[in-house]
Amino acid sequence: MPVPHLSTALRGPILELENRIINAMPTIEHWLRKKWREHAIPFYCSVDLRNSGFKLAPVDTNLYPGGFNNLNPEFFPLCVQAMMSAIEKICPETHSILLIPENHTRNVFYLQNVATLQNIMQRAGLNVRIGTLLPEVTKAAAFDLPDGRSIILEPVVRKDNKLGTKNFDPCAVLLNNDLSNGIPDILQGLQQTVIPPLHAGWSTRKKSNHFAAYDRIAQEFADLIGIDPWLINPRFSSCGEINFMEKQGVECVATAIDRILSIIRKKYQHYGVEEDPFVIVKADSGTYGMGIMTVKSGEDIYSLNRKQRNKMAVVKEGMQVSHVLVQEGVYTFETINQAVAEPVVYMIDRYVVGGFYRVHTGRGIDENLNAPGMHFVPLAFETSCLEADAAHPNIIPNRFYAYGVVARLALLAAALELEQTDPDKHPQQSAPVPA
Repeated sequence: MPVPHLSTALRGPILELENRIINAMPTIEHWLRKKWREHAIPFYCSVDLRNSGFKLAPVDTNLYPGGFNNLNPEFFPLCVQAMMSAIEKICPETHSILLIPENHTRNVFYLQNVATLQNIMQRAGLNVRIGTLLPEVTKAAAFDLPDGRSIILEPVVRKDNKLGTKNFDPCAVLLNNDLSNGIPDILQGLQQTVIPPLHAGWSTRKKSNHFAAYDRIAQEFADLIGIDPWLINPRFSSCGEINFMEKQGVECVATAIDRILSIIRKKYQHYGVEEDPFVIVKADSGTYGMGIMTVKSGEDIYSLNRKQRNKMAVVKEGMQVSHVLVQEGVYTFETINQAVAEPVVYMIDRYVVGGFYRVHTGRGIDENLNAPGMHFVPLAFETSCLEADAAHPNIIPNRFYAYGVVARLALLAAALELEQTDPDKHPQQSAPVPA
C-alpha cells in the first residue's frame, strides 16, 4: 500500500495537533457519539482535506460522492456494514433502492463509481436498479466498463407520487446526482424517502452555509481538546451579486481576500510559518473543481484576463456563477512519488469507510488538485482509524486517524447545515430551484 510522504516530517504544530487528537481519543469518540444521536447524519459524504504540516483542514465537503471506484476494494466489507446501518436508520423496511446517477453516460470512470455503489448496496442485502433521468434513454441500456463489468441504466418512471423503473417499485430513492442544474419535476413531491434530501443539491446548497456550520463545530471541538481552532479550520467569507465577465461585485471579493490574508499572516507569524499566505476563490455552489482560482492579493481579482474570467464565470452544467466563497488557502505538503497529493476521506453514515489520495503531477502545493490530469491512489483509512497509537507519536496510522476525525467534523457540520437549510423546518429559506 502506498505511503504518502509529508515533506514537513510531521514537525511542529501538526504533530502537536495529532498528539492532542490521539491522546483525547476516548473523549473525542464519546463526544461524536453524542452528536450523532442529536443530528440526522448525511447518508454518505466525502471530504477533501489539506495537510500543510502546520494545519490540517477540510476544504470541500461533497454530499454526492462520486469516487467509490477509487476506494481500496479490500475494505468493501466496511462499506457494506456502514451501508446496512445507513439504510436501517432511513427506511428499516427497505429491501429495494432506486439509484439515480449523474447524466454522465460517456464518463466511464463515473459509471464505474455507480457500479461500485450498486455492488456495495447489493452486498448489504438490497435490490438495486439504476434509473436515469436522460430523456433519450427510453429502454434499458447496458454500458460496458473498462474493468470488465457492465451496468444497466433504465428510464425512470413516475406513477402517482412514487418513482421506479419497469416492474420495479422501490422503497427509497438514492441520488448520486448533485442536482447542479436544478431539481427536475419528476423528483418533487415524492412519498418515498429521497436521500440525500433535495435541498442538499447544488441548486440550493451553498458552501458558505457549510463552512459557517463547520465554524461552530471546529470551535466546539477545539474547546473540547484544548487547541487553536485555526489549526483545523480555514477562514472564509462569501460574496454575492458577482459577474466576472462584467467585473461586477469584484470589490467585495478583493476586500475579502485582503482581510483573510491579513488574518493568515498573523497566524503564520505566531506559528513561525515562512510560506506566503494565499486565498482560494471558488463558486459558492458546485463541484468538479470548476470555477476556482488561487490568489495572493486582492489586486489579483482586478487583473484577470478574459480567459480567467471565463473560467470563473461558469461551472458544471453551464451554470452562471453569481456567488463565490473566498477561503483561506491551505498548502498541501504531502506527495506520492514526488507528485502533490491531498487526502479524500469517504464516509457512509457515521463511519469512515476508506479514502484515497488525489494526486496531480502538474499542479503545485497551493493549487486546486481536482482538475484534468489527476489520478487516485487508494488508501484504507478505516484500519488506520482503529490503530491509532498514543504511545508512538509521529507514525502514519496516527495521521490517518486524525484525518478520520477532521473528516467526521465536516460530516457533522454537513448535518447541521442540512438542518438549518431544510425548507420544511425553515420555510423562510429559499425554495428549491426547479430544473
